[in-house]
Formats: sequence, structure tokens, C-alpha cells
Amino acid sequence: MSALPTFSFHTTAEEVADVFANEIRGKNVLVTGTSLNGLGFETARVLAKYANLVIITGYNQERLKLSEYTIKKENPAVKIYPLTLDLSSFASIRKAAAEVNALEGPLHSKWLSVQFQVLIHNAAAFGTSASFTPTIDGVETQYATNHVGPFLLSKLLAPKLLASATAGYTPRVVYLSSVAHGYGTGVDFDLLTNPKAEGYDAFKTYWATKSTAPLMAIELSKRSKGKINAFSLEPGRELFLSNSYFRLLTCETVIFTASMENEVVSTIMKGTGALTPEGKPAEGLPWKTLAEGAATTVAAAFDTRLNDQAGAYLADSNVANDKRAAHSSDPDDAERLWTVTEKIIGEKFTF
Repeated sequence: MSALPTFSFHTTAEEVADVFANEIRGKNVLVTGTSLNGLGFETARVLAKYANLVIITGYNQERLKLSEYTIKKENPAVKIYPLTLDLSSFASIRKAAAEVNALEGPLHSKWLSVQFQVLIHNAAAFGTSASFTPTIDGVETQYATNHVGPFLLSKLLAPKLLASATAGYTPRVVYLSSVAHGYGTGVDFDLLTNPKAEGYDAFKTYWATKSTAPLMAIELSKRSKGKINAFSLEPGRELFLSNSYFRLLTCETVIFTASMENEVVSTIMKGTGALTPEGKPAEGLPWKTLAEGAATTVAAAFDTRLNDQAGAYLADSNVANDKRAAHSSDPDDAERLWTVTEKIIGEKFTF
């Protein structure tokens, strides 16, 4: 058997998927946040080439249908299951999880048996307004979408993941973090447990929510005692801005995704010069393509070299634990975050 290739900055999701095609074949995968021209869409598109079934999710049914149509137009033989899911709503999460858990028996047996093998937490909310907005469940919106919702979804779908384990395969959960997780001081436990408008900063909250992903990968791997391998990652060295001055904080690598088409985000990006007045990626910045940005997600989900590295943090499709901030590596904070989140959802997440 030939040696596996070394992935790099410019490796694409399709290239990673092609390398691990045999590992992907027959697997059932759920990817959250799969709107067209986003990282989740690209992840789902390339995995669908080989997977038995890819469940795509989104809170907007029209966009979800468009993603399904676009993937099937490219390859009509792929199996896609669109699942309506709003990660900011506990009720929506419970309804979606119940739908997935019911996908078995004669009607769906050609797609999904009693389990699936990979859960990819790609969806995220990004603060584009300075205003504080709680969800109907009383959680700050970014924390709800980026952390609490994925936690509840993982808890409800864990039995299906656990059922997929074999002597030679351990199911995986993948959390998308961001280079921004290192900009702040870590999880804001006060805002998470006692959300309030006073002193609220949307950008700092985004950084804080992204610091939860590495902690969850560490803690889920530990608590499952080898039954689930969890990983976190940064898709690219992204561009982030101060909401006070809209000035550039870092300019390493930028990925042009659908989020930049948001009117507020687009205006900010144009103001910094990251986008041209026409809304196109500016020259001179080290942009990653969408295909390159999704590569690390595919690697985290299927690279067999990660089998004995549960809890690892990835960048550019390689293990990069040195890029994980200290506050997102702390086992005490990981345990505290898990316990606090159990209280928020009102349920224990045990194995």
C-alpha cells in the first residue's frame, strides 16, 4: 500500500476525499450548515461522491433544497437527505434529531440503517450586529448556534453514532472552530449562563463561542472512553474585524464563503479592503478557495492517521495542536463547559 500524502495549505476537500475514498464508502454522514457556497456545502458535495448517504441541514428550506439540487445535478446517483434544523432552537433540534432517529426500517433501509458514522458540526452564527439577541430558550444567539445547539444535537444522536462502531471503526464527531478562538480569553461562562445585554460585544462573543469547539472535542473524546473520536479544526487563517473600529486584526488567510455575501459582513469587508467595491476577493491577500477551506473538515472526518489522536486540533488538514489556544486546551475548562451546558439543556449527556 502506498504511503498517504502530506496535505498542505492548498490541498482541496476533493483531494482529501479521493485519498480516503475507501474509508468514506458506505458511511452515513450528517453535516450541519450546508448553504450553497459555504464550507458545509463543499464538504457535503465531495463526501456525497463516495458516502452511502449525506444528511444536509439548514434552517431555510429553500436554501436547503437548492443545496440538494446542486449536489444532485452534478452527480444524480448520490444520496442526499435534506433535514430542516435551526441550531438556535431546542425544539427544532429535538424535532430534527427525532427525524434522524426514525430513519430506519424498510422505507429508508437503502439509505440509513440504525446508525450513522460521522457528525460534522459546521454551522455557525457570526455576530454582525452589536445588539444582544437571546434565543427563545434564553441563550445568547451565537452561543446557542455555535455551542449549545451542537451539544444537544450530539447528545440526541449519540446512540446512532455509538451503534456504528465496529472492531475496526470508531465513529467521529467534528467541530469547526476558527483561528479567532485564540483572539479572546476563552469561554465567557457568565454570558453563557447569565446572558445579558450589558457590556455585550458580538465579535468577542464569536471568538468565545469558537473557543468551545476544541474543548468539546477534548471532553467528548474523554467522556466516551474511546467510543467516539472527536476533533476540532480551523478551516483557514481567516479575516476578523473589531466591531468598534472595523479595523483589520489579522490578515493571514481568508476564505470567501457565502457569509461574505451578507450585507453587513460585505460592507465591513469592503471597508477593510478585503473585498473590492464589487464584492470580489481583493488581490494581495492569501485567500483560500472554498475547496481548500473545506479540506481540513474532510480530513478530520476520515483521515485514518487520526485514529489514535482523539481530541486533536487540525489546521491545513494536519494535526496542529500548537495552534490551539491554551484556554481551549484546558481540561478543567472542558469539564466545566460540559457540565454547564448539561444544565442549560436540562439533560445529562452520558455514555
